[in-house]
Amino acid sequence: MRALPMAVSRGAVACATPAAAVPRRSMLLSSAAAGAVLQSDPIRLSTPKLKLRASAGAAQAAATSFSSNDEAFAWAKKDNMRLLHVVYGVGDIDRTIKFYTECLGMKLLRKRDIPEEKYTNAFLGYGPEETNFAIELTYTNAFLRTNYGVDSYDIGAGFGHFGIATDDVAKTVELIRAKGGKVTREPGPVKGGKTVIAFIEDPDGYKFEILERPGTPEPLGQVMLRVGDLDRAISFYEKACGMKLLRKRDNPEYKYTVVMMGYGPEDQNAVLELTYNYGVAAEYDKGSACAQIAIGTDDVYKTAEVVKLSGGQVVREAGPLPGLGTKITAILDPDGWKSVFVDNIDFAKELE
Repeated sequence: MRALPMAVSRGAVACATPAAAVPRRSMLLSSAAAGAVLQSDPIRLSTPKLKLRASAGAAQAAATSFSSNDEAFAWAKKDNMRLLHVVYGVGDIDRTIKFYTECLGMKLLRKRDIPEEKYTNAFLGYGPEETNFAIELTYTNAFLRTNYGVDSYDIGAGFGHFGIATDDVAKTVELIRAKGGKVTREPGPVKGGKTVIAFIEDPDGYKFEILERPGTPEPLGQVMLRVGDLDRAISFYEKACGMKLLRKRDNPEYKYTVVMMGYGPEDQNAVLELTYNYGVAAEYDKGSACAQIAIGTDDVYKTAEVVKLSGGQVVREAGPLPGLGTKITAILDPDGWKSVFVDNIDFAKELE
């Protein structure tokens, strides 16, 4: 798949109406469901069938203890973890879908409206969710259980940007500008490097870094978060999440350091970009917009144990979601950023 399949080489953006919603059996980790489990008490299941499932889950969790920390961290390294999607809120979901499909060349992968739960969400990306990283847009502040009609979010100071790779940054920026997009940094070499980049903002104010990286199979390539202790963050994501430190770049002239963490080469996979600004050790304001990152795992029970051993906080114990059966666990890293680990087999079933 070519990076940013938006007719960049032809000099014109694809302006088709976003694709029709694709029916699915059920939606994995809806914002409402995920938000509820992050804030609710432990789930109490009442039906006999679900009780059996919960009992089985408890027994599995009890049976997954590691004999040592080294064994736990070694297991995380071997687990088949993968970045699945990032979740955040928008004020007008149709407007955002139109911008992402027409200006950024994404595809609408699926969309779901749940009026009884007062939310709508949509998944967008550059390839099927079975293999590619995706964005989950959420309309309404379902995490706070408010009604439809939330038209803006506080992005906060901790979230940085998303990264999108393209064949030609200059042409891509001009296409975005022509469609009414806001360009906040004109194309040019990155500070202290040679990679050509630019920055744009979507209608809700989320920043996107456009990187010149021809031919990548994963155009939606980065999520950047700011952290207060870079070494601590690196250690956590290596041990708890089984990620690799792919690259580290210190920029003393501009007083910041960045690292790339992920599960494979950054020119082929989505990665987590962690940024440390010199002298900022306090936890960043995270606002109300960027909710969480979803990561696939072969065993949510073992993952929850490893997270605890790595200095993270489990805010939703491992187990199945009521009525859906998808096994998840929700955690906070040492800087307070949320991730939800999802059982790989259950995730595949959700996409059938």
